[in-house]
Amino acid sequence: MTETTQRAEPSTAVLRALQLPTKGTVYDLDPGRFAGMPLYQGHPPWQLITYRTPQGVRNQGDQKWLAEDNEVNVSIMTEILIAGMHSGAHIDALAHITCGPDAHWHGGSSAHQHLSDFGPMDNDASTIQPIISRGVLVDLASALSHDRLPASYPVSVAEFEAALVRQNTTIAPGDVVLFRTGQMSVWPDRERWAETNGAGITLPVAERLIESGVRAVGGDTETVEVMPSVIPGNPHPIHIRLLIEEGIHLIECLYLEDLAKDKIYEFLFITLPAKITGATASLVRPVAVV
Repeated sequence: MTETTQRAEPSTAVLRALQLPTKGTVYDLDPGRFAGMPLYQGHPPWQLITYRTPQGVRNQGDQKWLAEDNEVNVSIMTEILIAGMHSGAHIDALAHITCGPDAHWHGGSSAHQHLSDFGPMDNDASTIQPIISRGVLVDLASALSHDRLPASYPVSVAEFEAALVRQNTTIAPGDVVLFRTGQMSVWPDRERWAETNGAGITLPVAERLIESGVRAVGGDTETVEVMPSVIPGNPHPIHIRLLIEEGIHLIECLYLEDLAKDKIYEFLFITLPAKITGATASLVRPVAVV
């Protein structure tokens, strides 16, 4: 494993973020995961398969620790999970997106030299740091007078700034900025989800976020950025700019409806990625605390 180049979270930013909550209310930003859930192209279906059951254990009799001295009939249920790490709420590792003929990712690593049979050898999910930061919700849908933004709606810098003014919200270094398009309001209805799929921020908005020194960028869609891309020849300009060039993580498929309903625009944001070697993302259950 090579040394990761991603940003460490400043301790002062953590301490400031911990001072934000005054009510003790926790908002769950995870929409959940289940068989048949909506997924972006290129990711395997979510499958949870039962492995052991009380009936099977009893009939097979192969678990001696349960067969001996067990008058109370304790048994077990276990399962196998087969799923992509980009299922539901997740945070992209810096090795998720590659670019160029050498298929390079953040830090200059290349698929030709740094990709093993078990995933990228650096900047994988095991290197994603826990995030405890000030969170900011940017409610784009409400600012643009929509329940849900139209499909493939490209959010401009002017619209982004207007949303901040409407909320009386500012962005500071170390923040995690979350964009609401309203798409999660119909989760998990596949047909209605598809009706508004693809709305997201444009590259100039990402540049503003980089200038502000944000810790991470997230949203309630599968890509955060507008899809299809509005930049010819570049299908994922924001993923390239944030993940590869700047080392800024993207957090996708967040449930932001409750925050928006209560007009909560500033909060303590916490997400703890699992340290999974070789993975290009980590499933997360983020929370906002106010």
